[in-house]
Amino acid sequence: MAIEDVTITSRDERTAGCGCGCGHDDSVPALDVRAVPHAIRHATVFGALGAIAPGLALDLVAPHDPKPLLAQIEQREPGAFDVRYLQSGPEAWTLRLTRR
Repeated sequence: MAIEDVTITSRDERTAGCGCGCGHDDSVPALDVRAVPHAIRHATVFGALGAIAPGLALDLVAPHDPKPLLAQIEQREPGAFDVRYLQSGPEAWTLRLTRR
């Protein structure tokens, strides 16, 4: 897989800024894992979630309802994320994971 096969985009909906005053874009990033090989898909998501600061969010785009992944996230970091479904299939599921 070439790195350009992984799509990380920015969404228009805003979330809490970091407050650092650096002027960067505070929109919610989206991680589309449909192009990520299944063998490393969950690890990719865990890595991305590790970069999300409290109060900020990540939109996850998956090829199916990621209930097993959500269970793993909860097991690894109990109570760390609020999850909201933005789209439920049939082509893609989009969830917003907001770090508490």
